[in-house]
Amino acid sequence: MEFKFGGSSTNQKTVLGHPSGLFVLFFTEMWERFSYYGMRALLVLFLVSSIMDEGWGWERADALVLYGWYTGLVYITPIIGGFIADKFVGYRRAVVLGAFIMTLGHASMALEGFTPIFFYVGLTFLIIGNGLFKPNISSMVGQLYKTQGKEKDAGYTIFYMGINSGAFLGILLCGYIGENIGWHYGFGLAGVFMFLGMLQFYFTQSIFGKIGLSPKQIEDFDDVVEDGIEKIGDNIEDVIEEAESSIVVKDRLIVIGIFSLFVVFFWWAFEQAGGSMTVFAADYTDRALVGNAALTFKIVNTIITVVPMLVITWVLVLLFRKTFSKFALANTFLGISFIIIWGIVIWMLKREFKMDATEVPASWFSVLNSLFIILFAPLFSKIWQSKYNPSGPMKFAIGLLLVGLGFAALAYGSASIPDGAKTASVSLMFLVIAYYLHTMGELCVSPVGLSYVSKLAPMKLVGLMFGVWFTANFIANLLGGITGSYIDPISEEYGLSTFFLIFTIIPIVAAIIMMLLNPMMKRKMHGVR
Repeated sequence: MEFKFGGSSTNQKTVLGHPSGLFVLFFTEMWERFSYYGMRALLVLFLVSSIMDEGWGWERADALVLYGWYTGLVYITPIIGGFIADKFVGYRRAVVLGAFIMTLGHASMALEGFTPIFFYVGLTFLIIGNGLFKPNISSMVGQLYKTQGKEKDAGYTIFYMGINSGAFLGILLCGYIGENIGWHYGFGLAGVFMFLGMLQFYFTQSIFGKIGLSPKQIEDFDDVVEDGIEKIGDNIEDVIEEAESSIVVKDRLIVIGIFSLFVVFFWWAFEQAGGSMTVFAADYTDRALVGNAALTFKIVNTIITVVPMLVITWVLVLLFRKTFSKFALANTFLGISFIIIWGIVIWMLKREFKMDATEVPASWFSVLNSLFIILFAPLFSKIWQSKYNPSGPMKFAIGLLLVGLGFAALAYGSASIPDGAKTASVSLMFLVIAYYLHTMGELCVSPVGLSYVSKLAPMKLVGLMFGVWFTANFIANLLGGITGSYIDPISEEYGLSTFFLIFTIIPIVAAIIMMLLNPMMKRKMHGVR
């Protein structure tokens, strides 16, 4: 009997219409993103905080440059990690090794109080570990699906919801603990869940069948029935590959290249979230709340924390129903991680309600991005499966347009700030609007981009092409950090509004160009949608 999805027979059991293995990857990626975004939310704030506040007292420009290098390098190492997995160790081993190295990285950063060396060693481990982890878990998602159409797009969007569930929790909890309890506690907490996520993945590997194994492991795979079925599939793929002319492969690689180029403009602007937008939140936004305003924020914060937690827990229960009998140990590790998370969430909310006044943490605004993704990813997934599904280039164009409009809101909101001012009290609603528009744009670009790389790349180059895709993110993050470091000189001479207008105009121009390229790119996809 031929399976509908890739992987083992257990993987044919569906959760929300998708293979169970997708949600194993969902939770593994969720905890990895918890660790990454939790640390990312704290990095600039920690560096610019005064020594009295246990920070390093760096200048904004220096902190933003380091932020750019860090967030950039975690996207350049995947090209090496993708190659290593493709040729030698396989996707699964690369994911486990990468997760373990990142766990060590967080442990090292938690010790930064003893000597700065631990901080830099930790950053290095996080960069290396991410290179092994990031491209290879994304590659495994694509191989769960045997079709190349709307179903895979929807699967990547669900996977992207897992990414942002982790980002949401990481920013919320690591950010809160780092700002209110101690920076090293925030850094260390991220590593705890990275370790639990690694264990959950390690003990559930057999659900993927041959997916993610190294070439040598595939040769030794002893499941005869599945081996016979997959060999038939491999032979069919070989015939198709031979039938495809080199021009088709070349055209599709050109399309990946164009997508990779334009995604630079998107992430260059979008990744100001952890840099200049965090500076704006910390120094230029009115975050002090008292009386009814404080109570309202506490209630809203409780709702936006508990509701997503309930949704994610519900998905966890659905996965348990399908896989617990087969993978009890892995599911136990996953369950323990959720018990700990719920405990921290309840403690945080109770602590806040005991306080009369509230100062919204500067890192809290980054939570909005992840929250909006959790809320709207299922809607976008349905749209991509409907007749209203636009082409890939048009999705990119819409995403670029929306990120530009988000910065237009910040430019408008900061128009009243005097040139060169170091502090101000702008309404926090401008940041809320910006994060909402940026998130809608992100849903049009990032998960769709992952899906198109998977569909357009030749099978033997999938891991490498994901590495190329993440290289574009490296360029974007590095340029974003360097550009963000000019926030002070630009705002002193031209005003903070002008600084944000730079990030308004360039993405909108890129969106217009992408719209014009749409017909040509659709032709070069040769039927891939």
